Amino acid sequence: MVKVLGISHVRWVNRAWLFLIWVDYGEATLPFPDGNSGLKIFIGVWDLKIETSAMHTLSRTPISDKEFVPSHYFRRMEVSELRNGERPLEMDLGCGDGSFLINLAKHHPERDFIGVERLLGRCKKVAKKITRGGLDNAKILRLDSKYVVEWLLPEAAVSRIHLLCPDPWPKFKHHRRRLVQVPFLGAVHAALVPGGEFLFMTDHEEYFEYACEQIHASGLYEIHPWNDDSFFYPKTDFQIQWEAEGKSMHRIRCRKSEM
Repeated sequence: MVKVLGISHVRWVNRAWLFLIWVDYGEATLPFPDGNSGLKIFIGVWDLKIETSAMHTLSRTPISDKEFVPSHYFRRMEVSELRNGERPLEMDLGCGDGSFLINLAKHHPERDFIGVERLLGRCKKVAKKITRGGLDNAKILRLDSKYVVEWLLPEAAVSRIHLLCPDPWPKFKHHRRRLVQVPFLGAVHAALVPGGEFLFMTDHEEYFEYACEQIHASGLYEIHPWNDDSFFYPKTDFQIQWEAEGKSMHRIRCRKSEM
């Protein structure tokens, strides 16, 4: 019998109610088991239809044909759901206005790209830009980046994962909220194909040092050179403005180590 334990973290964000519903299925205690038992977490938004008898089943109309909507929000996707045959797939976590994502997609028509962004307004704008650009190799996924990497991505599916200028959470008491932590890096490692890369960039020097410590502590990556001529890497509007002021970006290129 399904028992709703409570609702937490209710917030109104960009015309959407974001909340967590804790559901007890009475058997297991770990979140997101493969079956219909255990403690589950439901990420809700205003336009999702909820059925308490099957909380994992969501029905939602995509905001655009350029939106990637998972068929199931509470299990890992199959590689075939995420990738188009053998074409390499890259993901941009927290893609913002989508300029970096779209420039990459234009430069590499032989690859596919998915941008991850949780805010509805931004997702709509990115979807419109992809449509206007006539791009068939780019889509937007409206979800939290941490959730996507740790709970949805299948193993050995993504060629590159980009993380550009995430929130640095500068106060020490907020460091636990930083995205780059050893568990997250483990999930990134699992999602990458053999030889796949995790590319991290930030304007915040202390966060960069913190991230490097986490990367080395994980023991999961080989560090490779990242020069301006190493490969095509478009600059974001923020990066252009930042560098015009004489400031520098900090970046690290991590290649998946085989365990």
